[in-house]
Amino acid sequence: MTMSQRMNALWEYANPKKFLATTERVLPFFWASAALCLVAGLVWGFFFTPDDYRQGSTVKIIYLHVPSALMAINAWMMMLATSLVWLVRRHHVSALAARAAAPVGATMTVIALITGAIWGQPMWGTWWEWDPRLTSFLILFLFYLGYMALWEAIDNPDTAADLTSVLCMVGSVFALLSRYAVNFWNQGLHQGASLSLDKEEHVADVFYFPLLVCIAGFVLLFIALVFYRTGTEIRARRIRALMARERVQA
Repeated sequence: MTMSQRMNALWEYANPKKFLATTERVLPFFWASAALCLVAGLVWGFFFTPDDYRQGSTVKIIYLHVPSALMAINAWMMMLATSLVWLVRRHHVSALAARAAAPVGATMTVIALITGAIWGQPMWGTWWEWDPRLTSFLILFLFYLGYMALWEAIDNPDTAADLTSVLCMVGSVFALLSRYAVNFWNQGLHQGASLSLDKEEHVADVFYFPLLVCIAGFVLLFIALVFYRTGTEIRARRIRALMARERVQA
């Protein structure tokens, strides 16, 4: 199959009917896989790993904090990608997928902020610090709120998709800053990345492997939620279109 044929096959999923049929088939797999990975990873991490010699049992917050922070950033980047598809190709499924991902990403951001505060209080002696990464992460959360509010504030769905896509591009700056702020500003309190290609930088293997399982669970859960919510958005759009048609005919 040529690259052109592969791209055409991919664009077929922009058809709402085919998207719904496909996601309905694969959703049970993602729900089950997400539940399995989350239960296995969290039980393994919280009950079968030792305390850290410096952080004690507080280190185990990484099994919630790191995956949720990772997904909060990547959810926004996924929204950026689908928003760009909407602006270029005008596929409604891509715009609705971005809208569907926003509440999920916002929830992940809240989990990351709360678990970060729980970890920071015993480690830093404060629940919050205006650290570059924490500040950019908080701004990212505000962008999530603004994105969802903008969708609700505009009646015309195409206009809402256009404006939220522009907002998504602006917010991507803070999504990237929240990921790489530690590299830009060395004076921040936030530690370096827990996961790294450099074995001397990432966490010890005893924490590393259950963390990978937890991350896999969060990724699978995110995909399942976005598929499910996108299907809901497609059906809601159809209902609104039918109601509008009935009002015109009446």
